[in-house]
Amino acid sequence: MQPAQRTAHLPGAAPLAAVLAVMAAAISGCTTEGTPPSVQDGKAASPGQSVTAEPGKYRTLPEACGAVDRKTLHDLLPVAESQDEDSADAIYAGQPTVTFDTDRRVGCRWKLETPAGSRHLTLDFQRVVSYDPAVSDDDRALERYAKKAVAAHVPGASELRPSTESSGPPASPTGTPDEPGKHGQGSGAEESAIPDGNGKGPNGDQGGTPSEGPGTDPADPSGTPDTDSGTYDITAPRSLDDLADNGFLDDRLVTTDSGVHRDITVVFRSSNVIVTIEYDQWSSDKTHIPPSEQLQVNAEDLAQELTGAIDE
Repeated sequence: MQPAQRTAHLPGAAPLAAVLAVMAAAISGCTTEGTPPSVQDGKAASPGQSVTAEPGKYRTLPEACGAVDRKTLHDLLPVAESQDEDSADAIYAGQPTVTFDTDRRVGCRWKLETPAGSRHLTLDFQRVVSYDPAVSDDDRALERYAKKAVAAHVPGASELRPSTESSGPPASPTGTPDEPGKHGQGSGAEESAIPDGNGKGPNGDQGGTPSEGPGTDPADPSGTPDTDSGTYDITAPRSLDDLADNGFLDDRLVTTDSGVHRDITVVFRSSNVIVTIEYDQWSSDKTHIPPSEQLQVNAEDLAQELTGAIDE
């Protein structure tokens, strides 16, 4: 018969084990409580945690004077068939806009003069960058686009809202220092480099009175909206739903001492880039009103073309 084995018991061993168990539980609890929810269970950060908004899609801008196809320029600024090739090349080369940062803003302008009048085309590309980490570049660009649309009295423009409302509603038409004003009337250091665009007539004057009301355009007999007949004024500011993320068109007829001119403005936003097209036709003969429909078609076609130029 084998002797019974004895188990040695150290004094205080049981209390020591209990203390160690309590300490382990405490350490485990602290580790869990100190770990962010995203690390514990893979879920998104809580609302109280810092969140950085997404950057814009575009980091660069196209070369403005080279962004328009030669055929498109010919449609917008049709030179006479008798004009020599060198003169046409000089017209279609365009004049680059002087800006302080070509990564943020570029532009170009063209001018065609004829005995009957003149045509002008101005492009402005602005890449918007939000310096607020809580506001994305796209949202900041939408805010600026909305201000332009409100200033042009585009229906529904005041309802445009970015996903983050940090800067309030876009109800004020006042331009920011790096945002062009209507017809070159903006302010700020960057604005001083933006050309006048539509504001130049055959004699360099910028005055004029916008024509309003029905019957001001013989080529557009519809005048103001007629709810009975279903007609509408094609010159009224309107949204262009099929153009980029947002877009609108504005058509104005202006009479000056030196003649009459029609100004077409198309503005669109693609992600964090805002493009402004100013296209006008001047007539020294006040009885000859520049046609609205064809000028609008030309400007809209150019806008669609430029959406592709931004993506290149």
